[in-house]
Amino acid sequence: MPGRQVPLIEDRIYHIVSKSIAKFKIFRSVKDYKRMKEILKYYQFKSPKIRYSLYLREKNKSFKKLEDKDEKLVEIISYCLMPTHIHLVLRQVAKNGISIFMAKVLNSYTRYFNTKYKRKGPLWEGRFKNIEVETTEQLYHLTRYIHLNPVSAYLVERPQDWKFSSYKEFINEVKEEEKICEFEKFIEVPKEIYKEFVFSRIDYQRELENIKRLFLE
Repeated sequence: MPGRQVPLIEDRIYHIVSKSIAKFKIFRSVKDYKRMKEILKYYQFKSPKIRYSLYLREKNKSFKKLEDKDEKLVEIISYCLMPTHIHLVLRQVAKNGISIFMAKVLNSYTRYFNTKYKRKGPLWEGRFKNIEVETTEQLYHLTRYIHLNPVSAYLVERPQDWKFSSYKEFINEVKEEEKICEFEKFIEVPKEIYKEFVFSRIDYQRELENIKRLFLE
């Protein structure tokens, strides 16, 4: 498979989107969403030498062993898992880190999904899409957009009601062991102000989504 025309660069931040084939529903249960979160957390490190499915069988498995080595492919700043696609905001740490990370994540979840649902074949629509985030202001607006995805899709009424995004990490309503993001060094804002920042956009983003559907239909 040929490489990307524009290589991703270390220390740069990117918005990554990966969609399922033909809007196929790739998360069908809470367990499916949790599996993807675990995979994201596991494969951000360079260290794993075995597949996540094999790692789960180890008696003394611990993410702490990986964290202590502190060698990463990417840093996860924000995420949102939707029924047919995933949004990630990643900082590339190692050379080709995002591409390696995404290949491992998408392949791992495909194996899990196909085994569980007795299915064969690819799950994802070609290569993941990416766009560089160039300023802090863009990053703030991007995380808000991502965290409001479940709301604008009418899956929930409030962003904190969606359990499969980083929003609750941003407002400090997640247990420490459940966190997978490192956003504090990029986004410095009190949780109450961030809440207000996100809530102020709910109606507008829903209206944009409705207009977008009209054009797609």
